[in-house]
Amino acid sequence: MSDSAPVVIIGSGLAGYTLAKEIRKRDRELPLMMITADDGVSYSKPLLSTGFTKGKEADELAQADAGAMAEQLILDIRTHTRVTGIDPDAHEVLIGAERLRYQQLVLACGADIIRLPEAISACPRVFSINDLEDYRQFRRGLAQGRRVILLGAGLIGCEYANDLRNGGYDVTVVAPSDQVMPGLLPPAAAAAVQSALEAEGVTFHLGVGAEAVTEDGTAVQVRLEDGAILQGDIVISAVGLRPRTRLAASAGLEVRRGIVTDQLLATSTADIYALGDCAEVEGHVLMYVMPLMAAARALAATLTGTPTAVSWGAMPVMVKTPCCPVAALPPVPVDGGQWEVEQDGVNVCALYRDSSGTLLGFALTGDRVIEKQALAKEVPPLLPLIPGE
Repeated sequence: MSDSAPVVIIGSGLAGYTLAKEIRKRDRELPLMMITADDGVSYSKPLLSTGFTKGKEADELAQADAGAMAEQLILDIRTHTRVTGIDPDAHEVLIGAERLRYQQLVLACGADIIRLPEAISACPRVFSINDLEDYRQFRRGLAQGRRVILLGAGLIGCEYANDLRNGGYDVTVVAPSDQVMPGLLPPAAAAAVQSALEAEGVTFHLGVGAEAVTEDGTAVQVRLEDGAILQGDIVISAVGLRPRTRLAASAGLEVRRGIVTDQLLATSTADIYALGDCAEVEGHVLMYVMPLMAAARALAATLTGTPTAVSWGAMPVMVKTPCCPVAALPPVPVDGGQWEVEQDGVNVCALYRDSSGTLLGFALTGDRVIEKQALAKEVPPLLPLIPGE
């Protein structure tokens, strides 16, 4: 490996490792270093909500340890190491008193779970799942019983509800929204998914939030805002994620919802890039696999000498609810836009068109998901290719 300063990647999640793989496809000699606060095990985060369906324990979801990944990708990896600061002028990252020089720096530090108030989150039987270690602890917690109360009815909450039912657990979902996946699906599609989950045995309490969670001997009690008390054995908090921006903000980088970048994934500070769940690319924060993969390929090209802007076409989101498959491309609402809905039981095709008839988004459930590719071709690209690229 060269003695010159390496490209430093902060984060060993899907974004960090995918970028390293894409770089190595282009350049086997470029010095690479990865710094991660966890153990550096490579795994696919989306698989955390399919463990029971696939019959896999936490350790079986791991693909390779840090040593194997370092050898495969020809990189130095610092595990269980937390970056405490960035000195952009010196091109250095700070690890306490230690300073490490970088050639370029990539922030691939992911997102944090949104924590519910202390009256809920302080209970030791409340689990939030954001990485493999969280999932491992959650699986241990399930030894306490088979009644699971899920706080949150978004994409992840619905995936866990279906997966836990496949594992034979009693599942109750609680959420203040009046439908499942409110930011992703129109009401008809949401109702189809909820109906299918209910047919599997999932119970829903929608339109009401949780107020407190307490242990009650060998059980746990969840008090709802309407005064109802639910009894369970374990609670999962699945109320969403927020991009990790603190390190970037403390170094003076521009931050809004995420770490602000242009289409080259470049931040407001020279030689620092952001990728994955922590990044806000031209105003878009997309915590999904397809945009991450496209961004990693583009950034790898840039870091190996060919500046390449990321472009995103229409990328449907696939929801892992096998009782009712879902493909959704949520539109940005416009004046005069409206949904057109066709429905046959849990099979829904909802199309969102503007006043001129242009398709801007869709939601498909059940048997209608097979139409996703054809429909995606009709939707304008989310982030068009820059002319000349």
